[in-house]
Amino acid sequence: MSKKSKNSKYPKRDHIRNIGICAHIDAGKTTVSERFLFYSGKIHRIGEVHDGAAQMDWMTQEQDRGITITAAATSFPWAGYEYHLIDTPGHVDFTIEVERSLRVIDGTIVVFCAKGGVEPQSETVWHQAEKFKVPRIVFVNKMDRMGADFNAVVNEIKDRLGGNPVPLQLPIGAEDTFKGVIDLVDMKALYWTGHEEDMPEATEIPQELLEEANTARVVLIEAAAEQNDELMEKYLEGEELSPEEIRLGIREGTISGALIPVLTGSALKNTGIQPLMDSVYQYLPAPSDIPPFEVENVRTSEKTQLNADPAGPLAMLAFKVSMDGTRKQVYFRVYSGSVSEGDDLINVRENRKEKLSRLFQVHANKKERLETAYAGDIFLALGMKSVVTGDTLCRGQDQYMLEPIDTYEPVISMAVEPRNMEEKEKLEAAVSRLMEEDPTFRVHEDEETGETLISGMGELHLEIIMDRLTSDYNVNAKAGKPQVVFRETFNAPVTTSAVFERVVEEDGKEKTIFGSVELRVEPGSRGSGLCVEVSDDLKIAFADKSKFLDAAVNGAREAAKSSGANGYQVQDVKLTVTKIGLKDGVTTEVGYIIASQEAFRKAALTDGCKILEPIMKLEIVSPEANLGDVMGDIGQRKGRIENMELRGDRRVVHGVVPLRNMFGYATELRSKTKAAAQFTMSFLRYGTVDDI
Repeated sequence: MSKKSKNSKYPKRDHIRNIGICAHIDAGKTTVSERFLFYSGKIHRIGEVHDGAAQMDWMTQEQDRGITITAAATSFPWAGYEYHLIDTPGHVDFTIEVERSLRVIDGTIVVFCAKGGVEPQSETVWHQAEKFKVPRIVFVNKMDRMGADFNAVVNEIKDRLGGNPVPLQLPIGAEDTFKGVIDLVDMKALYWTGHEEDMPEATEIPQELLEEANTARVVLIEAAAEQNDELMEKYLEGEELSPEEIRLGIREGTISGALIPVLTGSALKNTGIQPLMDSVYQYLPAPSDIPPFEVENVRTSEKTQLNADPAGPLAMLAFKVSMDGTRKQVYFRVYSGSVSEGDDLINVRENRKEKLSRLFQVHANKKERLETAYAGDIFLALGMKSVVTGDTLCRGQDQYMLEPIDTYEPVISMAVEPRNMEEKEKLEAAVSRLMEEDPTFRVHEDEETGETLISGMGELHLEIIMDRLTSDYNVNAKAGKPQVVFRETFNAPVTTSAVFERVVEEDGKEKTIFGSVELRVEPGSRGSGLCVEVSDDLKIAFADKSKFLDAAVNGAREAAKSSGANGYQVQDVKLTVTKIGLKDGVTTEVGYIIASQEAFRKAALTDGCKILEPIMKLEIVSPEANLGDVMGDIGQRKGRIENMELRGDRRVVHGVVPLRNMFGYATELRSKTKAAAQFTMSFLRYGTVDDI
């Protein structure tokens, strides 16, 4: 980890950068990561994604497909700073990897293709970064590609993403004439030979580009000055801002989220990488720059604030679980305090003791032993038994709960049939480990058929799961056809009641279990989820019997999650407990849980319920010549076209379509357009075809 300062027993935190690289698939994230590792001296040979040799894509499934599937972490030095980098996937099926990575990093580089611009997953990761208030730098990649347009990408970031992009560089040429960049801060032209070992050559800006550069620099200086009162005063008085002052203003604006620095280049051609690496320490925050964060003391239920102080109380977040054979490995971010090998810790969620047996700094799938990790550090730990993604670990009496990590509900299922009982046992063990790794992967057994059903975020997600079951866990199983995960909701308000009363024998004595519940169920708007509550009148009347009210609420919630009239989980409804009945001498809560469940079942059968299915957001990029076939095909799949736009020389079709009609679409689209069109699809909401 970082070197300790002379005046403290703790290492300095201002020379650390926790960063991520995010983008749409094929924008060049992993290629950028490989160049970072090469120029920092972490690796001595660049591995290319298209050759299956990228260091950060270490899984067999990633190398075979040329895509990133799981977020990979690494650390490396640059210019006296220590970078902790997470390379994230770009495919929508693995968006949980981006979500939990953005939760623990302090800044991110968002990579855009100079031709593709703002693509669907670009929007997703951008909004995820906004959700966690993560400062961003933009890198417009592939400036050497046919159709590259730097200004168009900058405008799309402004118009489609609502960002405030401020170019720090301008490209010199585009497509096959792309040679280098103009540095607007130092007003120099930087040229690269394209050879990986060569550093950029700084020269004067070409005369024909000088006017454009001067105009862009005025915009840059204004943006920098607006972030700092002293700089603004100097600017208004007509004084020239130095490059150091410009960088100061841009840094303050980046950290506050007021602006987004934009750089450009071509990672594959080794162009523009060193300035991008410099921009990380120049503009993105150190852990010590992050404002204090709110936590809850679970012992007192009081809210308090912590900051990235190595001397503070320990609070660290488990953001990723991985399995190394049968061994469980957990990735942590230390937010406050420090932790060492052999420390006794508390899993706050479980209120369970954990012993930290070993710590590692990670480079993809390689590990290097550590003794201690401090606030701001990201590390891998062994020895964690109860820890899952999103858990907070603390030490001693200081038990604080950090904000957990959101997950996503699966939208697609598939039956998996083991060859024999021995394989069934292996399958159960394997899927259990995979579920620990991936919070969006679920497994359950169909009660009617006895089939094992695996569920995930898309066809590719389940394909990867099946591949891993076979190659990583040696499970011999047959996969069925993918099926969508249905939900159901109510058509109209329904009020029902149920009474449960039973005499049971306990410890040789008879005991009465009783519960009486009236429940009102109302349909909600699409996407509203499941809301279960107690009416205000009931809360007041039975304030001293809150445990019975809680039991009724829990019973209704569990019944709705179990199934409605058609056997699917219920959502987009509001359940209200409107009445409960009491019986003298009966104090058990079980009766109210059972009565509430029965009242819900009656309501579901009375209403009949309506089936909901996954509705997907679809974006197709197609040549004009194939547009008719593409649009006609969407109509045949019961989809709806919402709008179209021109992107370069291609048409972009935006639409919505039921997921059940999209199986095998990739093959059909490739066939209809002779592989000229591409599409991306992501979950939008649960609904009906009529909603489309």
